[in-house]
Parts: sequence; C-alpha cells; structure tokens
Amino acid sequence: MTRQTFFAGAFILIIAGLITRILGFINKIVMARVMGSEGMGLYMMAVPSLLLIITLTQLGLPVAISKLIAEAEARGEHERKKRILVISLIVTGSLSAVLTTAMLAAAPLLASILLTDTRALYPLLAIIPIVPIVALSAVLRGYFQGMQNMRPIAYSQVIEQVVRIALVAFCTSIFLPFGVEYAAAGAMISVVAGELASLLYVIYVFKNKKTMRIRENFFSGLKSGKRTLQDLMTIALPTTGSRLVGSVSQFLEPIIVAQSLAIAGVATVTATSQYGELVGFVVPLLFLPSFITQSLSVSLVPAISEAHSKGDYATIQKRLQQTTKVALLSGGISVVILYVFAVPILSLMYDAPQAAVYLKVIAPFCIFLYFQMPLQSVLQALNLAKAAMYNSLIGAGVKMTAIAFLASRPELGIMGAALAICASLMIVTLLHFISVSRAVGFTLKVKDWTGTLLVTILTAGVAIHSFRSFISSEDEMLVGTIISLTITVIFYMMGLILFRLLPIKNISRIPFLQSFFR
Repeated sequence: MTRQTFFAGAFILIIAGLITRILGFINKIVMARVMGSEGMGLYMMAVPSLLLIITLTQLGLPVAISKLIAEAEARGEHERKKRILVISLIVTGSLSAVLTTAMLAAAPLLASILLTDTRALYPLLAIIPIVPIVALSAVLRGYFQGMQNMRPIAYSQVIEQVVRIALVAFCTSIFLPFGVEYAAAGAMISVVAGELASLLYVIYVFKNKKTMRIRENFFSGLKSGKRTLQDLMTIALPTTGSRLVGSVSQFLEPIIVAQSLAIAGVATVTATSQYGELVGFVVPLLFLPSFITQSLSVSLVPAISEAHSKGDYATIQKRLQQTTKVALLSGGISVVILYVFAVPILSLMYDAPQAAVYLKVIAPFCIFLYFQMPLQSVLQALNLAKAAMYNSLIGAGVKMTAIAFLASRPELGIMGAALAICASLMIVTLLHFISVSRAVGFTLKVKDWTGTLLVTILTAGVAIHSFRSFISSEDEMLVGTIISLTITVIFYMMGLILFRLLPIKNISRIPFLQSFFR
C-alpha cells in the first residue's frame, strides 16, 4: 500500500480540505438562498444531533485504529491489523443498531420539548440512515490513516461534498413548497447521500488494494479479541470522552440558546433565525481556514504515535513546532480577513450583512481554534486523551454556563452565545497547551510569534485601506472585495517571506512545486 511521508500526507489532506471547505460553502450558500435563515436555523438545530450520533457511533475508534494500525505496521504484525479491523467492525455495527432505534424513539421528544420547535422533527428523522454508514466508514478511514495513506481519505471527502452539492438544491427545492421544515429535511437527505457515496468509494479502494480480506476467516480474527478490544478501548474511550464532550456541548447548545432567548423575550421564529445566522453563517466561516490544521491533525496521530513508540522525542518536538507554526501563520491572515471583510463576505455569500457583528466579535478569537485541533491530536497520540477530555469538559461547562447567563439577558440575546463561544475556544486551547507542555515540553519561539504579530498588524492596515479604496458601494462589492482580498493575501505572504517566517525551502517542499525549484 502506498505510504506517504508526514509532509506529503498532510499536504494531500490540506488540498482535499481546501476543496471540501469551498464545496461545503457552496452547499451552505445554496441552502441559505433556498431556505433562508429560518430554514438554516432548523437545519442547524438538527446538526448537533447528527454530530452526537456520529461521535457515539464511531466511539473514538478512528483515532484508536489509526494509532494501533500504525504501531502494528511498524512492527510488521499483519494478523494484528486484521484483528483490529474485525473487532472494530463488530463494535461499530452493534452501536449503530442500538443508536438507530434510540434516535427513532427520541426524535419527537427532542424536537417538541427540548428544541422548542416541533418543525425540527423532520430534519432529525432524515439523518437517521446516516448511522450505519458512518459506522463502517469510521473503521476503514481509521485503517488508511494508520497506514499513512491519506489519498483515499482525501478523495472520499471531496466525493462526499460533490454528491451533497449535486443533490442539495434539488432536495431542498422539491420539498420547500411543503414548508421550510421539509426543505431542511431535504438538506439532511443530501448529507446522507454524500456520506454513502464517500463510503462506497472507500470500500472500493480497500477491496481494490487487496491488502487483506476481512471476510476470509472472519471469526479467526476474533482470536485474542479481548486483548485487542482492550487496546482499542484504552485509546478510544478517552478520545470518545473528549469528542463526546464537544458533541454533547453542541447538542445542548441550541437547546440552551432557545431556552435562554425565550427568557430574554425573543420569539421562537426570531430565535431560530438568529441561531441560523450565528451557527449556520458565522461559525462555518470561522472553521473555513481550519482545514489546514485539521489536515495536519489527521497526519499527526500516526506520525507521533510511531515516534512515541520508538522513544523518538526529537521527531515529536519537530512535528509539534511545525504544526503550531502553521496554525500561527494561517491564523494571522484569517483573523484579518474575517474581521475586516465581515460585512462584504456575509453580504455576498448569504445576503446577511446583519450577521457581520457576530463575526467581528468572534474573529479575533478564532486563532485559538486553529491551535486547538493539532494540540488535541498530539495529546491523543501521546496516550493523553484523558487530559484532552477534561480540558474539553471544562471548556464546555464554561460555554454552557456563559450562554445561559448571557443569552438570557435582553440587552445581549444571541450576542451572549457568540461571547460564550469565544470564552470556550480560548480556555480549551490554553488548557491543551499546558497539557502538552507538561508531557513533552514546548519551546516558544519568540521570533516567530512577534514576527507574525507584526506582519498581521501591518496586513490589517493594508486590508482596511484596500477595503475603503475599492468597496465604496454595493455595486462594487464583489469586484472590490476580490481585489482587496488579493492585495491583503499577497502583502501577508510577502511579509512572511521578508521576515523569514516562511522560508523558500519550505515552499519548495510542496509536491507540485518541487520540480520547479529543482
């Protein structure tokens, strides 16, 4: 099986992440234009349930499989790899059957009582078929990740988004005459179809590689199954705990927001629209640049697990410094763009300039998000998933408490939820930094941080000047925004090269530029 280096594997995932994020935004733009903020609110109310189901179904197994497969491959233990896959399939298959039944029973109660909007029932029911699909997909993706072959994962992500975009306009438009709740359910159907197409591709690649036959002597793979299950659960359960904290937090978020806004005197329809603007429009924009660090995070787990099993702490430090520097550099330009161009971005994409106030508040804190993902992967690879779980639990507690306290105040309303998101991002990331520092140490390179801060401030000045020069009216908004963004990004890149924060030798390592630099 083709195996990539850490840098090559990460680069493949970064490109795939960029493509899928762009396609994902096209998908959301289509939904927003068809359903409006109210329909997006109903859709986003169901999404946390989807994420919670996925977390429970996967049970943290992708990370555990990736780690154990990487270790088994390093030692040449072929039979152990098969046992890992067999036990994982049994666990996820059993869980998917239980959770499908539970979701069918709980959906009416969740929609009518907790979410305070009975229309949320339809998108909740529409996501149920995704459970068994995610169960099998999690196992196979974990296997490829452990083998450090990121191409199938990357291609499957792109296929998922392409299928989703191909169907979302049709599914939402055909159901919209029956009501926005049916349109939201149609959007969920397109999500399920995308996941199914992605799974079929991963199965095809797995069978085509013929690295092992799962069905052949399937039950022989259960030998030493108890030990393998223990190994998986030792990693998976703390990892699940960390993700479960985040998923439960997201699951409770629309409930607490809805209840808090009701206390503040906000009508149900208005609350649904405001929540759709915050979580459906603003939060995805914050996550857009995170495809870079998220891709590095996927490659980090097997790379650091392998280095940790060999006691190679120099490699661990090297990977840690590489990922945090990438997070710092990508975070600097992201803060500038999201803050300065909040109004034109939201106007052009969603025709929702009123949501720009939320984006401006959260944008300066989004850099914490870009550090959070790779730091959590490092903790998981170092068998410190428990620490990541406790950190996430603290952050979730702060977030829920802050939402309940702030969003229930009439003078803040939904802005209270935005402030709570900022507090949670900052606290969890700082706790992850402390945990990683205690485990393997962390050297703060003052030159990188001060240099990036200076370049970011200078770029912000250029961005503001460009904004005022080229975006003077709505008629000039599209062209002016493109010109201003281009100037801003070019200036930032030149600043990084000038201050030697982005050396030419690093640029020359990008796969499709290697031949040019030779």
